[in-house]
Amino acid sequence: MNIDSMLRSQVPVQTSLERHSKMPSQSTESVMNRFVEFINTGNEDLAREVISPDAVFHAPSHPEPLRGPDGYLEVIGMMRSAFPDVQWTLEETVTEGDTVAARFTMRGTHDGEFFGIPASGNKISVQAMNFYYLADGRILGERGQPDLLGVMQQIGALPTP
Repeated sequence: MNIDSMLRSQVPVQTSLERHSKMPSQSTESVMNRFVEFINTGNEDLAREVISPDAVFHAPSHPEPLRGPDGYLEVIGMMRSAFPDVQWTLEETVTEGDTVAARFTMRGTHDGEFFGIPASGNKISVQAMNFYYLADGRILGERGQPDLLGVMQQIGALPTP
């Protein structure tokens, strides 16, 4: 038996993402636009509109995944406590099926403690690359890679090269 036939003979495992319906790309764009509105306002009603209660988020600030709208609101709350004027700009997306790769620019002023670093008053502007998994008109998951090194350098916690 060759590797190709071995792989085809494996019993398929259905993930939570596969149990949800597929979305057309126009709906994907709408969900992402509403999501950006949510993260820029912290609006709890929007959070519940665009984030599935089954959603799982992997954030570098938390060792365990966060879940549902409340989990994402926790991350937004942490960011807003350190950067009260924080705003995200969705710069570009690539969509394949129900998966969206997104590049954001995050801007704000460091007016509160961030990972133990007291407020510096410094302005920041950093990039983030995130993958979003969508189903049934909502975000079902996210894996993000914000430029935390850039944030730490710009708030004065680490030297810049």
